This record gives sequence, C-alpha cells and structure tokens, in this order.
Amino acid sequence: MLDIIKAIVIGIVEGLTEFLPISSTGHIDLVNHVIKLNQSADFTAMFEYVIQFGAILAVILLYFNKLNPFAPSKSAPEKKATWLIWAKVIVAVLPSVIIGLPLNDWMDAHLHTPQVVATTLIFYGILFIVIENWAKDKQPAVSRLADLSFQTALFIGLFQALSIIPGTSRSGATILGAIILGTSRAVATEFSFYLAIPTMVGVSILKIGKFIMNGNSLTGEQWAVLLTGLIVSFLVAVVAIKWLIKFVKTHDFKPFGWYRIGLGLVVLLVLFL
Repeated sequence: MLDIIKAIVIGIVEGLTEFLPISSTGHIDLVNHVIKLNQSADFTAMFEYVIQFGAILAVILLYFNKLNPFAPSKSAPEKKATWLIWAKVIVAVLPSVIIGLPLNDWMDAHLHTPQVVATTLIFYGILFIVIENWAKDKQPAVSRLADLSFQTALFIGLFQALSIIPGTSRSGATILGAIILGTSRAVATEFSFYLAIPTMVGVSILKIGKFIMNGNSLTGEQWAVLLTGLIVSFLVAVVAIKWLIKFVKTHDFKPFGWYRIGLGLVVLLVLFL
C-alpha cells in the first residue's frame, strides 16, 4: 500500500513536469532521493520512464483529431497536412535515436545524480531568461505549425537530443531550440508535444524490453504500482498541458527559467550542507 502512495506522488510529479520545461527526469531523480519505491532496482528504473507514457497518452487524447490523418471529418488537403506534421516529427526524432540510444545505458549509470540535475537545471534556467530577452522584440519567422520546414524540424530534434542529460528537460530543450530557430512560442510548445509521442513511446519500449531481457516479470503488486503511476501521470498531464497552452498565449518562458535556477540552487545548498 505504501508503494501505491509513492506511485501516486511520483505520477503527480511526472504529469506536472513532463511538458513543462523544467525536466521531468530531473524532478523524478530528486524525488527518488526522498521517496524510494520498495521494489527491485530493475523495476524502479523501468517504472520511472514508463509512467511517462501516461503523460504521452494525455497528448494523444487532447490532440487526437488534429494528429489523426484518417479522421473522416478531414478533407484531402487536411489529411495531407496531418501526414506532413507526422513526417516532420519523425525527422525531428532521428537525432535522439542516433545520439541518445547508444549513450542511454552510460547516461543511466553516470549522470543521474543530484549534482548533475542541479547544474543542468541552473544552466538551462539561465538560457531560458537570456534567450527570451534576446527574442523579445523579434517577430517569429514561423507562426503556424504548417510553415515549419523539415530542416527546422531536424534542428529542433538536435536540440531535443541534448535532453539525454538529466535535468535538461526534453520539452525545455525542444522549446528553446525552436525559439532560437525562429518559431513562435505556441508553435514551439505544440511541436514539443507532438515530438514527445514517438520519443517517449520508444523510450518506454526500450525500458520494458531491458526489464524483460534481464529476466524480470511483473508481480501483481508491481502491476498495481505501475498502473497507478500511469493513470495519475495521465490525469495530471491533461491539466498541465491545458494550462501551458493558455499560459504561452500571454507569457514568455522566463518564469520557468527562474524556477529552474531557484530549485537548482536549493539542491546544491542541500548537498553542500
């Protein structure tokens, strides 16, 4: 029962942070230093990533019609536009596959530490403030997702590949990169949502495969813990996504930068003391 409660807490943290540019993996790593599941190391490592799939389901639910090229309500040009979005998403996910996949095990073994998380939280927090100040008076070259080129999508994917370092934030790196490349905040945010789907589905499959290949199978309790984390992550992510969409219409991302800097400094202070 205690692990179910812990799964709820971790699911809330995951759902809140997966799409906000503050690093879900970094927050999960920090939470794990306070709240540890009473499960095997293999299950815990798999659980931390697979519950992110719950947050991805939130995107699929909220954008299902927009992302569904087979929707009967869509005209032929609209269906073509949907396929083009998916093509750009696939192009953008390639750098993470090429760069992230070979480094995945090494990153898991060496970089999931409070020191790394705190440092990257602060570093990218500063970048958010600097880049938002730089972009403040600039008119974005891309204000509609349909106008996003394949080249720009690929470069956004290169920025996403930076998020293999814990504390960076997949959405944060993607959004920062997109803004630097000339997209509006709304386009950067929406494309970040879409890019999360193949990225996190792939990561979930990878982690489940590694769990099984290590000779593991899920017990009844572990099924309950995993499903609890998935459901809670999904429900919280729905709320977080809706809130972020409204937020970016009238705000920039500097508040997230200040939050990252503050949290990173608190973590370093605790480690120092």
